[in-house]
Amino acid sequence: MLEIGKYSMVTLTYDLFVDDEKGELVEQATKTQPLEFLYGAGAMLPKFESHLAGLREGEPFTVKLNKNDAYGDVNEEALVELPKHVFLVDGKFDDELIKLGNTVPMMSSNGQRLNGLVLKINDEIVKMDFNHPLAGEDLFFSGTVLGVREASDDEVSQILSVGAGGGCGCESGGGSCGSGGCGDDSYDTNDGSGGGCGCGV
Repeated sequence: MLEIGKYSMVTLTYDLFVDDEKGELVEQATKTQPLEFLYGAGAMLPKFESHLAGLREGEPFTVKLNKNDAYGDVNEEALVELPKHVFLVDGKFDDELIKLGNTVPMMSSNGQRLNGLVLKINDEIVKMDFNHPLAGEDLFFSGTVLGVREASDDEVSQILSVGAGGGCGCESGGGSCGSGGCGDDSYDTNDGSGGGCGCGV
């Protein structure tokens, strides 16, 4: 039976808790909606991947990651005030998308995809948090390997060419403003509305 190793396609279920297995359940990958990823492609948190090495189909796993091995501390530089005009669509503020507590897909000037949580809206600015939602948290995964197979050459080249794609909460590309350097980046809503603007805090 194949073991998890570099460039194997891995399918698994997991429950993700904050802190420990008695903490808050924040995410699940189930048998009907499992996580599938190419091992060794950089899509997952490195320490999460390293704990899976050598496992086979049907084997359970538990992984405890401290915040430094997960999404790090909350970065104050990822709290950003953006001019309200960035969110204008046909000259009108998009208050359906931009409302308190909403997470908005955006893109920095260098093409990095970011998700911003809307914290505050006033007449001039929208304050957003580009930290990963699990920044500052220790994470505990409990799951089972559903399948391990050798990836085809086409799968490997396709996945590597588009970059490390998503796997639920484990993506290393979850991307906070701070992970790309907040300094001179500008932001644009991911739907193409609005222009870029300075990243002044």
